[in-house]
Amino acid sequence: MKLKIQLVRDGKTLFEVPLSPADWSKQDLEEELKENEESFERLAKIFSVLSHATRLRMMSRLVEADDRTLRFADFMQDLNLNPKIVWENSRKLEEGGLLEKTGRGKYACSEFGETFMMMSLALRRMIESIEQMEGL
Repeated sequence: MKLKIQLVRDGKTLFEVPLSPADWSKQDLEEELKENEESFERLAKIFSVLSHATRLRMMSRLVEADDRTLRFADFMQDLNLNPKIVWENSRKLEEGGLLEKTGRGKYACSEFGETFMMMSLALRRMIESIEQMEGL
C-alpha cells in the first residue's frame, strides 16, 4: 500500500508527500532532501523545544484554554509545577516561536505553536496507524 500525506485547504490540495522513498523519482527525492537539509537547524530547534514532556503539557493546556491564554500561575496550579520550571520552560517555548508573552505573567500560543500542536495530533494518529499496519 502506498501511503501519502496531503495538506488540503478548502478542498484544494496544497501539497502531497509520499511516505515511501520508492514512490518518489530519484531526482525529486534528492531535491526534497536537499531542501530539507537547509531547514535542519530550524527543525532541530523546534524538536529540541518540544522534546520535554512538561513543555508539551504546557502547550496542550494553552490549546485547551478557552481564549488560548494562561497565566504563569495557571501553569503552576494546573500542571503542579514550581515557578522555576514554568519560567525555564516558557522561555524555551518562546525562543522556539511556539509561545508568546501577552502581558505580565500571561502567555498565549503563537499561531505557529497552535498549528504545530494540531500537527502533533495528526502525527500521533499516523504513528498509530502505521504501527497497526506493521503489526507492532
